[in-house]
Formats: sequence, structure tokens, C-alpha cells
Amino acid sequence: MKINKILISQPKPTTEKSPYYDIAQKYDVDVVFRPFIKVEGLTSKEFRQQKISILDHTAIIFTARTAIDHFFTLCKSLRVTIPDTMKYFCTTESISLYLQKYIIYRKRKIHHGNKSNKLEDLVPLLARYNEKYLYPVSDVHKNDDTALLEKHNINYTKAIMYRTVSNDFTPDEPFDYDMLVFFSPAGIASLMKNFPEFKQGDIKIACFGPTTAKAAKDAGLRLDIEAPTPEMPSMTGALDLYLKNYNKKK
Repeated sequence: MKINKILISQPKPTTEKSPYYDIAQKYDVDVVFRPFIKVEGLTSKEFRQQKISILDHTAIIFTARTAIDHFFTLCKSLRVTIPDTMKYFCTTESISLYLQKYIIYRKRKIHHGNKSNKLEDLVPLLARYNEKYLYPVSDVHKNDDTALLEKHNINYTKAIMYRTVSNDFTPDEPFDYDMLVFFSPAGIASLMKNFPEFKQGDIKIACFGPTTAKAAKDAGLRLDIEAPTPEMPSMTGALDLYLKNYNKKK
């Protein structure tokens, strides 16, 4: 069976320079971007149930732009005015620059890591300052990160401000894909929720990351592509190689 249509369970790229478009042209396949999951913010009522006072904190830890959006949206709905003295600690410079969407950027109160988008690289900076940190996270977050903060005696409060939910398919939405590409266990869960009688058959399934692959296998799915690997660190690279070899067999 020729692979004609591939579902990439991520939002559509903001530019036409995505390597997925190169794959579509190279192998004459239709690549469709359609997330299986979406992120939604908690309501002010839901957040209050955590009994967290935002203004009891002197600094905020941000590990994603999504966290920034939901933090300031929630503050607005709670009618909380963030003081100019609030400090912000971000895992990357690009995340810190995104703060300009909501506040005036002042270097003395905005700090960021330099190595990677990993919280562990930000910890030395957090430990350097005597702040009471608020850490906005999703309902599905890395327990390893909170354990890391506790290990280094960082004074912080974890605040769930947004959640990942299934981006349900409508009854009239076609599901005629030859390959499905997943990037999170939540995406696999959404597939099974939307299609509880799902039969894989000839449909190819690709997963990025070991936790996603495990979720797929636990759901009884057959994996045709697993990434990353030392040889193929990206999903697009793994997809390119698979289609190249697949076409040779046809």
C-alpha cells in the first residue's frame, strides 16, 4: 500500500520552510497537521481551589511560552496586578523575550539559562537568588523537574495553570490517513478516546520519544517508526529514511 496521506499531530508550522513540506514534495505525499491534543487554561475558580496566592511570591519560573500565556491570562481573570518588582526566570532566552508580550522587558528582573531548555541548567541561577518562586505548570508535567527543585532546596510553589485535553474529531471529519505521527502519550490517549474501536491494519504509526512509544505499545499498537535514535535524532529525519526505504520495497 502506497503512503499517500500522513497526519502530523502537531500544529501547522508558521513558515513554509518546515522539513515536513520538503518530505511532502520529495515523496509526493499529503502531509496534514492536525493535533490530537490541545492546551486550555484553568478557570479562576479551578485555580482558587489550589489555595495559592500569586502575590505571595517574588519570582516566576517559566519553561515554556504556553506557561507565560496562561499565567498572565489567569492573573487577568483573577484581577491580580503583578508588581514591577516581580522577577522572572526562564529556561531559554527566547522564552524570556516572549515576556515582552505582557511586560516591559528589563534585564535586571528577567533572567534566563544559557545552555538548553532544561530546568536543570537554570537551577544554579535560581539557587543564587533568595526568592520565593512560583512555578506554573500543566496538569501533565515532569515530576523530575519538581524533584530537581526540591533537591537543590529551591523555595518554590508548583501551580497548575493549564491542562492538556483531547482535541476531539468531529463526526464529519475524515480519518483517511496512511500514517499517524505522535509526539506525546496524550496524543495516543486521544486517538483511543476518539476511536475506541480503532483497528490499525495497514496504517503506519510513528512515535517520537520513549514515553510516547511505550504508550503506543501499551495501547496495542504496532510501531513502524521510533525516534529519536543516534542515527536519526529528529522525526523528520526518521520519516525521510522510512519513506525512502518503503518506496524501494514497492
